[in-house]
Amino acid sequence: MQISPFFPLKFNIIMYMITTVIILVLFSYLLGSVPTGYLIAKRVMGIDIRQHGSGNPGAANVYRIVGKWAGISTFVIDGLKGFIPVCLARHYCPDNYWVAIACGVIAILGHMWTIYLKFRGGKGVATSAGVFAALLPLPTAIAFASFVVCVALWGRISIGSICACIVLPICSFFIGHHPLSVNLMVTAVGALVIYKHVPNIKRLLQQKELKFEDGAKKRKEHENK
Repeated sequence: MQISPFFPLKFNIIMYMITTVIILVLFSYLLGSVPTGYLIAKRVMGIDIRQHGSGNPGAANVYRIVGKWAGISTFVIDGLKGFIPVCLARHYCPDNYWVAIACGVIAILGHMWTIYLKFRGGKGVATSAGVFAALLPLPTAIAFASFVVCVALWGRISIGSICACIVLPICSFFIGHHPLSVNLMVTAVGALVIYKHVPNIKRLLQQKELKFEDGAKKRKEHENK
């Protein structure tokens, strides 16, 4: 942004900061809103992923319905949707941690309520992981480990996701010296992600929740027919 000679320097600096923050926030929402799973399912199988499996356009449902590499690709790209905005915010506003927090939260909200699919998005697990990987690398690694263990033990992505959302805030508070604002943000986002899993929790209680490998079995049965 070019500094105007017609205004005081302090005013120009303030306007530059405001403009930068607005651009970062808008970029965070638009990038977070990109419906990765929906686009990959459309490209690979020509289907609307929201009409299959759990109906969620996230990595787990894409993995079950479309395939292994489609699911992994969805998870990685969704994670980058959270990681990139935070890194950009920390680069352009290094002295203001709140901007990085805001961009991370906006990216997550964009994923959950995407403008491209009439505000019907995913649960925000992968995008949240990307945000926290940029802000809290060690706590995020521990939370991811708990996710892997839970999925290995119970075979359900939803249980792993809920567990990670509980473990991450605890690690954030007790491991490292993170700003209180970050700890509170982690707790709030974790609670929001768990709230988005309420349908999964209901299916778990009814013993109707799909297992991680269920989709793969159905795909093989369909291919063998």
